[in-house]
Amino acid sequence: MATNITQLTPAQREFRAAMANLSAGVNIVTTDGPRGRAGITVSAVCSVTDAPPTMLVCVNRSSRSHDILQSNERVCINVLGPEHQDVALAFAGGVPAKERFSVSGDMWDHSVAAVPVLKGSAASIVGRITGSATRGSHSVLFVEVDRVIVGEYSGGLVYFQRRFHPINAPLSA
Repeated sequence: MATNITQLTPAQREFRAAMANLSAGVNIVTTDGPRGRAGITVSAVCSVTDAPPTMLVCVNRSSRSHDILQSNERVCINVLGPEHQDVALAFAGGVPAKERFSVSGDMWDHSVAAVPVLKGSAASIVGRITGSATRGSHSVLFVEVDRVIVGEYSGGLVYFQRRFHPINAPLSA
């Protein structure tokens, strides 16, 4: 269950205020498998190593998607571009979990990697969860990468000061 903001300690409030100033890329982590299909918007994603290629994803343990992601083990980290803000909002809780994929229509390719891959994403990184650690309210999931799909570079989407912000692609590379 989420902590009520009024129940936070001063240190927690200060920490959250500081983290609002930490720009973070916006991603939708998806899965499909024996426990069903699920997806969640996540900003706590980063690379760990390239030998073997591994990413980490932090997911709140109270999220409906948490246990489904861990049980299915196969995931796709979809890196969002500026045109994906509505999808990010839907998967962040703006749409009930069971309706998220149907609301976003034909944006999902289910044939590429046995997990939902967002068509037109800046990148889609497919892999399997090979380890996890629990810290406070979140699990840190280590995803060993099996496949990378890089989209056309159209920019990015970041989360800063509790809002989404588009990052435009440079005019020339």
